[in-house]
Amino acid sequence: MKPYSRFGLATLIMFLSVTGAVLPLSFPRDVALETPRGNATAQADATCSHRVLATILEAWAPTEAQAHLNEELPDIAERSMKSVVNIASTKAISPRGPRGGNPFFDDPFFRKYFDAPGMHEPLRQRKQHSLGSGVVVSSDGVVLTNNHVIADAEEITVTLSDGREFDAEIVGSDPKSDLAVLRLHGNFGELAPLPFADSSKVKLAQVVLAIGNPFGVGQTVTMGIVSATGRANLGLAEYENFIQTDAAINPGNSGGALLNIDGELVGINTAIASRSGGYQGVGFAIPSNMAKSIMNSLLENGRVVRGWLGVLIQEIDSDMAEALGLERPGGVLVADVTKDSPAAKAGMKRGDVIKKVGAVEVESVSHLRNLIASSDAGSRVRITVLRDGKETVVKVVLGELSDDDQRVGGTAATANRLGGLALIALDEKSREAYDIPEDVEKGAVVASVATDSAAERAGLRRGDVIIELDRRPVSGPKSFATAFRSAGDRVLLLVYRSGGTSFVVLNKSKHKK
Repeated sequence: MKPYSRFGLATLIMFLSVTGAVLPLSFPRDVALETPRGNATAQADATCSHRVLATILEAWAPTEAQAHLNEELPDIAERSMKSVVNIASTKAISPRGPRGGNPFFDDPFFRKYFDAPGMHEPLRQRKQHSLGSGVVVSSDGVVLTNNHVIADAEEITVTLSDGREFDAEIVGSDPKSDLAVLRLHGNFGELAPLPFADSSKVKLAQVVLAIGNPFGVGQTVTMGIVSATGRANLGLAEYENFIQTDAAINPGNSGGALLNIDGELVGINTAIASRSGGYQGVGFAIPSNMAKSIMNSLLENGRVVRGWLGVLIQEIDSDMAEALGLERPGGVLVADVTKDSPAAKAGMKRGDVIKKVGAVEVESVSHLRNLIASSDAGSRVRITVLRDGKETVVKVVLGELSDDDQRVGGTAATANRLGGLALIALDEKSREAYDIPEDVEKGAVVASVATDSAAERAGLRRGDVIIELDRRPVSGPKSFATAFRSAGDRVLLLVYRSGGTSFVVLNKSKHKK
């Protein structure tokens, strides 16, 4: 039964009392009730009414778990605050432009008119200060925080919960995930590191606590619930898998702790979605599993070692799913396979639909990128793909992702509808005009795209090469036209552009003629 509010309970009891359904509250439940009538019917009615009231009171009273939570939360918050620190960083900001910010002062013609003492001396650098939060994660002084809290910092001061201040150095940072690892210097004594929780077990509506230093006012605890998990494509970092929460997070909370009710670290508070710059109920935290993996890599290697598969991938929407013959959208489409990559060596093919990595079902492009990137280079993974309507398992030995291998985690631009195309042959002239390499052997080159056509809306451009139509090779414009006329409303195209390929769906029924 859903508990009543105090107002609702009082109203209900008053109504039942007026109607004669509830007896005075002074009667204990286990005492036989005496009635003026003294007969069995009256006593039965009274007993029934009392049971109704007892049921209401039981429903309204806090459960044992709620009472336990109310008793434990203050202790958990007080204990956990010892593990959350304040971080102050300082960096030098170079002056912008000439003295006074006026370009005329550096112009030879005007300089003689403004030749005041000190006018032409170089401007001094100024110091910029910023505040954030961090989490103590080991007894030897390792602190986990956000990269943007300490980016380009020359000096970093960490203040513990007891007010003691220590200098800190950057062990390593990872802008792609917005995480950084610091180490304290000095005699800091005994620290209270926060234990990591398994963030894969975080559930919707789970109660969480956020601890940090909002607006520099000092350590603050707020409480909320988990609003969502697996948030990505927010543009906050290159690798995103955020926990969303409505626990109040404000500027200065960055790098602070998101805890479960056992006082374990489930996330590093990172950002908010806000139109005002302040809290509006939408905060994001990097999950603890991701943070722990990156932290360990930074501590061991001084950099983050990410797994590399070697594929160009794209999302599968409803149009693409229908064109591929899938019952529903799901998984991730392999648009291209990098030559000599781990994927190529394992036999993965363009057009494969990646369904699982190990036992984990792939939900999206960002999900797959995180799964592969969080795996160690050299590790063996079993990838389940859908190929020609049948599932098959591909065993891949992952390589190491370097800055030059961004295509591994790249996404192919998704264009859902094409039409209004003018095509030319793929020959030496078109190769030279559109910089098409020799390894693109056959296809039809897009010479122009009609204005306000489906192709324009989808993003198809001049110089694109259509290589396949409905999984059949296109040798030239005539080949494309013949296959296009006999195709259905949704046509699956494989298009080459700028060193890679991607699949797109042409929706003939929505092409404006």
